[in-house]
Amino acid sequence: MDHRFITTAFDLPGYKIAGTLGLVRGIVVRSRSVVGNFGASIQSIFGGNITIYTDLCERARMDAYNQMAEHAAALGANGIIGVRYDATELMPGITEVLCYGTAVIVQAQA
Repeated sequence: MDHRFITTAFDLPGYKIAGTLGLVRGIVVRSRSVVGNFGASIQSIFGGNITIYTDLCERARMDAYNQMAEHAAALGANGIIGVRYDATELMPGITEVLCYGTAVIVQAQA
């Protein structure tokens, strides 16, 4: 899938939405490891960005995004509009990350 046609907007300037194929999503459930929690505790003593958690969150978001793009491609879409993320803590230390949007057929405007 052409990732330039994946957007949080509901239109693509210079292109037209020729059809919609419905909701697509990617979902990832991640937990923090004991080692990760220990490393994050050490980083938190010094303050600032806790890179261990930042990296974990970024990987979870990217995995959910890629799953969403694969879901759209399987439906025959070449774009996704209205992309959003959501995260829910299912229980302490276990978080769900959801990426979703509307699969579309994108065409160049004449």
